[in-house]
Amino acid sequence: MIPADADTPTDSGAKSTAIQQQITVAVDALIDSLPNPDRLSAEQRRGIIARYTTVLEGNFIYWMTGALLAVQSGEARAIVLENLQDEVRGCHPGMLRRFAQAARAIPTDGDSLAVSRDLMQVRLFIGRLSAVPIVVTMAFFEGFIQKFMAYLAELAEAQGSSEREYTDVHGVCDVEHSQELFRALEAEMALDPVTFNSELFEGVGLLHSLIQCIVHGARSQAEQAA
Repeated sequence: MIPADADTPTDSGAKSTAIQQQITVAVDALIDSLPNPDRLSAEQRRGIIARYTTVLEGNFIYWMTGALLAVQSGEARAIVLENLQDEVRGCHPGMLRRFAQAARAIPTDGDSLAVSRDLMQVRLFIGRLSAVPIVVTMAFFEGFIQKFMAYLAELAEAQGSSEREYTDVHGVCDVEHSQELFRALEAEMALDPVTFNSELFEGVGLLHSLIQCIVHGARSQAEQAA
C-alpha cells in the first residue's frame, strides 16, 4: 500500500519525516474513500460502528502493549506508556461501549465474524514484537482514528445518538498521540536503523485491510484467498 522508496534518507530523523509523509498520504486516501454517510442505510451505519467497536474495544490496548514490549529506547517507552495510561485511566473501552450503545450499534456475533480474519492477521503481526514496524503501524492507526472521528460521529448522529464523548476525545488526543509516536519512531530508528521495504509497512497494510473490513463488511471468499 505504501511503496518502498529507493532514494531514502539515512539518518533517523529524516527517515521518520519521510515515513510520516507517506503515512499522511495513505491516511488521507483512506479517509477520502469512505462512503458518503447520506447514502448509507441504517443497517450499514450500524454495521460500521459495530465493527469498529468490535476491533477497538478489545484490541487497541493489546496492540499498544505490544508496542511497549517491543520498543527499546527510553524515549519510545515513555511515549507508548503515556498513551496506554490515557487509554486505561480514561477507560476508553467503556467510553467506546457507551458510544456504540447510544447509536444502537452494540456488536453482534456477525459483526465479530466479519472482522475476525483481518483482525487475527494484525494480532499475529503485533505478536512478533518487531519494534519499528509496530510503531509505524500504530502511528498510522492513530493518524487514521483522529481523522475518522468526525465521520464516525456523523454516522452515530444519523442513528439518533447525541453521545459524542468518545469521538470528541479521540478527535483531539490522537493528534498528539500520532505526533508523539513519530518521535518514538525516530528514537527507535536511532537504535535500529531500517531500510524502506515492504516489511517496514507490513502492519500498515494489514490495518488498511482491517479498516476496509470495518467500513465495508466481510470480504468474499475469493478476496480472502487472494
